[in-house]
Amino acid sequence: MFRRAASAAIAAGLLASTLAGLGACAPITTYSGFQAIESNPKDVKVGTDTKSTVRGKLGSPSATSTFDPNVWFYMNQIKERVAFRRPHVVARSVTAITFNKDNEQVESVNNYTLKDGKVIAFNNRETPTRGREMTVLEQLLGTVGRGSMLPPQDEGVPGTRPGDQR
Repeated sequence: MFRRAASAAIAAGLLASTLAGLGACAPITTYSGFQAIESNPKDVKVGTDTKSTVRGKLGSPSATSTFDPNVWFYMNQIKERVAFRRPHVVARSVTAITFNKDNEQVESVNNYTLKDGKVIAFNNRETPTRGREMTVLEQLLGTVGRGSMLPPQDEGVPGTRPGDQR
């Protein structure tokens, strides 16, 4: 009888620790960017909406185009992170709204997702700079002897006045 109770207690403890471990590994979801609350960027109508109506429906854009201020972007993404692992993007949505320059009406609404993205070859090489880098020891000992406790060496140099205290 005692063995059955002990084995049942051990089994219950293992089950509880397993369930606690599974709960700890639940993904943490992070939402960032534009959040559609009352209206969706997909609800913008081509030819009828203008910049002011789009701003009234959706609010300020996440970004505007660098070269053309008549292209607005509404962006959002969802990331998930499990325990100590690096977060990964689960979903991404970019809506590009193009306006006519003359009458400020919507010309096109383009929706892009994570599948439309492209991997860019990133070059992480550094640009060399002139000179050389000093070590920590050179930085610490490099100023020894250059303090203001020594007499000035520029006495009698052209451009200084007699008795000039700097």
